[in-house]
Amino acid sequence: MAIALSIEIADAPAVRLTSLAHGGGCGCKLAPSVLQQLLADQVEANSFRQLLVGTETGDDAAVWQLDEDTCVIATTDFFMPMVDDPYDFGRIAATNAISDVYAMGGRPIMALAILGMPLDKIPTDMVREILRGGKAICATAGIPVAGGHSIDSPEPIYGLAVIGTCRPEDVRRNSGARPGDALILTKALGVGIYSAAIKKEALPESGYAEMIASTTLLNQIGSELAQDPNVHAITDVTGFGLLGHALEMARGSGSALVIRDSDVPLFSEAASLARDGYVTGASRRNWASYGEAVVLPPDMPEWRRHLLTDPQTSGGLLIACERNSAAALVEKIVADGYPSVRPVGHVEPGLPSITVQA
Repeated sequence: MAIALSIEIADAPAVRLTSLAHGGGCGCKLAPSVLQQLLADQVEANSFRQLLVGTETGDDAAVWQLDEDTCVIATTDFFMPMVDDPYDFGRIAATNAISDVYAMGGRPIMALAILGMPLDKIPTDMVREILRGGKAICATAGIPVAGGHSIDSPEPIYGLAVIGTCRPEDVRRNSGARPGDALILTKALGVGIYSAAIKKEALPESGYAEMIASTTLLNQIGSELAQDPNVHAITDVTGFGLLGHALEMARGSGSALVIRDSDVPLFSEAASLARDGYVTGASRRNWASYGEAVVLPPDMPEWRRHLLTDPQTSGGLLIACERNSAAALVEKIVADGYPSVRPVGHVEPGLPSITVQA
């Protein structure tokens, strides 16, 4: 049963939310290598016949088959602020959490709020704005925030646990990519770089608006694409960066992925900011975790690599589809409101790895 939220927080002077957190957004995620170590000796869940998707390929959500017509999708996602506006923080966190359901091919049905706040540092009105932002996105997705849980914590934390449903035949794992498939990315990269610039008050208003428009855009297209048999695999690109989530797809599918660097969509200021050093610690941790499985062009500068390992918060979907269907799918995705979508590579036979082409 959901637990209703009840918050009693002492009034305090307004503060920058990002100043209260050591990291922000999906850049807070544990490095992939650390996560692998933590999960290495966990009990396998594959003895449960109804569990269609668990932790085996690092997929976006768990999927449990109720009967021959219905699966339940369950996920949770929360993090610390990567923007200072509390309403925007709530919207971004909610959009990011709901994305996991869409990435599995499902539709969300309800959410529970996860809230941790430093009670002596954040005024009540700011917390209400965070919750209001999350509720607004859930309303856009057509679902209620049916309850949740709150604690007193040293850093501000907000997110959602989300439940969704889909038909068994519409489940889309990150492990279904096939040699010959085209790869499509639905949103531009650069969220972590923009977040780093926000912390140093170096991001122009136009850049902030660009980031908010992307990070509050629901990945609803995932549930529609999953009904197309030409779409073989879907995952959302979040804290591990494009290369990290592409590598999860490669490993789960037992194939090699090729990413065309020049075709990857970027925020308008992402390249210049990365060149000027506005990158996150998470980008470096990501590369240290999986760089040995990635082949880069020999002359690629480090700042360019940071674009591909940049931790995304509420990023786009990486889609593997039948090659001859890719152009029509891109047209459909654009028409459904994702103007940055691009074909970015393809799948090849071979050992799981990523090759980046210039």
